[in-house]
Amino acid sequence: MAAGWKPKNQWVPAASHDENADVPITKPATAARANGAVQRVRAKARETRRRARLMGVSRIMTLSAEEYRDHLATTAVRAGFSFGEVALPSERILEVGDLRFRYLDWGSEGLRPILFLHGGALTAHTWDLCCLALRDGFHCLALDQRGHGDSDWAPDADYSIGAQREDVRGFADRLGLDRFVLVGQSMGAINGLAFAVAHPERLSALVMIDAGPEVRRRGSHRIRDFVNGSAKSETLDEIIARALTFNPRRDPQILRRSLMHNLRQEPDGSWRWKYDRRRFQRLDQERQLAERRGLADGLAGVTCPVLVVRGADSDVFHEEDAIRLAQNFPDGRHVTIPEAGHTVQGDNPKELVAALREFLG
Repeated sequence: MAAGWKPKNQWVPAASHDENADVPITKPATAARANGAVQRVRAKARETRRRARLMGVSRIMTLSAEEYRDHLATTAVRAGFSFGEVALPSERILEVGDLRFRYLDWGSEGLRPILFLHGGALTAHTWDLCCLALRDGFHCLALDQRGHGDSDWAPDADYSIGAQREDVRGFADRLGLDRFVLVGQSMGAINGLAFAVAHPERLSALVMIDAGPEVRRRGSHRIRDFVNGSAKSETLDEIIARALTFNPRRDPQILRRSLMHNLRQEPDGSWRWKYDRRRFQRLDQERQLAERRGLADGLAGVTCPVLVVRGADSDVFHEEDAIRLAQNFPDGRHVTIPEAGHTVQGDNPKELVAALREFLG
């Protein structure tokens, strides 16, 4: 195991867990003290199972440190990167409000911090290559947002932009990030924009990838249909086939391993995505569209430099959308990444990293 690496299922109960298991007592204790210890163990077990139910946890799939490093090295080479050493992030859990959030810390603490926010139905691992490439000059942090990856699901199904904006604020506060760069894609870009509108003084730069207050319904409906597809699949091959139909750019072998970060396996052997499907219900989508449009009124107040990024082949965010959005910021600019669709960081991470380096200096 790499130093600082913590297993992703560190607070998921094992199938054989028994809340009435004996509590080891290494020194003589009174009956009251022993009973108190038992009660604490039982309470902790109940809380752990409650969180597991909220997340829909069964068997969390993960890669060993060696498999993860090999996967990153292979993916990096195919993306055109050349790294002397493939470093792994530290995986950490942080409580913000009533939820527990998992995030990846890529090291280099003390350098200029960048917080990465993934898109809907993705996880912090979508930024792996970008963080690996940028960690020599930045302190890269990638967050699993609520209802995604190994962070808690919202018990009240509140996935509003406002709630997610406050998650970002609380997360930054807990880590002492007074001023930082925020990079978000799709859902993450909108949550980042909401934070920038509410707290412009906290950001030294904002990067919005393939998203804006207005969306192209045809492209967004295609994404919604994919994430609202079958809740679970009988085989991993079935999931890979669907994912390749949705995005043919991906390498099937690399996709197979990267999906280990996005899936959990049920006791019956079937596979389930690691995101809360309530986030993508139609009523919630309509509410979020209204919230997104409301953000347009606050663009003039975002005074930090803003980079609007678009995938050249995106059907969600068109060239004119990117130009118009960039022009509405006091210090906005835009760039189009070739050979990339909506998920720019996965389709062409090398060109995206080059654009980020040029923008951030």
